Amino acid sequence: MTTNGSFGFTRRGLLSAFAATAVTAAPFFGNAPAYARGAGDIRRIRMYSGRTGESIDTIYWIEGKYIPEVMKEINAFMRDWRTGDAIGIDARTVDIMAASHRLMDVTEPYMLLSGYRSPKTNAMLRSKSSGVAKNSLHMVGQAADLRLKSRSVGQMAKAAAACAAGGVGRYSRSNFVHMDCGPVRSWGG
Repeated sequence: MTTNGSFGFTRRGLLSAFAATAVTAAPFFGNAPAYARGAGDIRRIRMYSGRTGESIDTIYWIEGKYIPEVMKEINAFMRDWRTGDAIGIDARTVDIMAASHRLMDVTEPYMLLSGYRSPKTNAMLRSKSSGVAKNSLHMVGQAADLRLKSRSVGQMAKAAAACAAGGVGRYSRSNFVHMDCGPVRSWGG
């Protein structure tokens, strides 16, 4: 990172962010998505919600395995805060969020703006904004809208896009980035 605020990723930087794993984890990584291979022996996610006042800072993956109890905590944390409904958040989305966070080399937790959205909440938001998809991946637990105070929307989007693992939406006017584990694509400005 340079002092003028620009933020770039080099091949060396990507490789160091995703340090080599132990040989014992090699069988798992044969089937792992490319962005997760070599991610290390642990994966950690840090978030807080301005809506609920809750926060989470947890290791959710150790030595090739997701920790079921922690994934349940993440599901509850990323619930639809308007209705209280929760579903299983796709672990691939959490992986993309964690990998992006690690690439940006920050300790600040993400501010979670939206994780799971119930169909009722999605319909309400869609009636107020043309930027809400009718079949949003939020409704199946495969998307998150995130913000960092210490990084720009462009920096966050660049980190998420470097994972090449899903959708990345830039919402500069609203100061957040959408990350999902759907098809690789990008949009917004």
